Amino acid sequence: MRWIAIAAGVVAGLVVLVVGGIFGVSEAGGEIVTVVTRDADGAPHATRLWVVDHEGHAWLRSGVPTSAWFVRIQGDPRVEVTRGGATHSYRAEPVRDPETRDRVHALVAEKYGWADRVIGAMRDGSLSIPVRLVPLSEPASARPGS
Repeated sequence: MRWIAIAAGVVAGLVVLVVGGIFGVSEAGGEIVTVVTRDADGAPHATRLWVVDHEGHAWLRSGVPTSAWFVRIQGDPRVEVTRGGATHSYRAEPVRDPETRDRVHALVAEKYGWADRVIGAMRDGSLSIPVRLVPLSEPASARPGS
């Protein structure tokens, strides 16, 4: 019985190390923005994410379509993003085009280097979804790809 407790402790310790390692790598990678999304009840949730710039917009990337922040923007695409100490309101627009996904992947890899390689080794990049941040004051006709 004692060996079961020891094995369970080792497994729990490894899980903590992996999760902590992922968090540490993502925070050490470079620029981090805080994205506030809202759930169905309107409660705010802050998430720290990497950001890149492309085609005149800031872009986020959901590693998997089940990420909590990504699921919330499906219900309410309005987000507040704090970047460089300034907070602005945006509409988060997922773009499911493989060419855009690959371009955003390349920009993230260039900007975040080794940290992106570590995080990327733990996920299937084909499942990632880039998210364009469109300022709420910008008309739809002004967006590239609209």
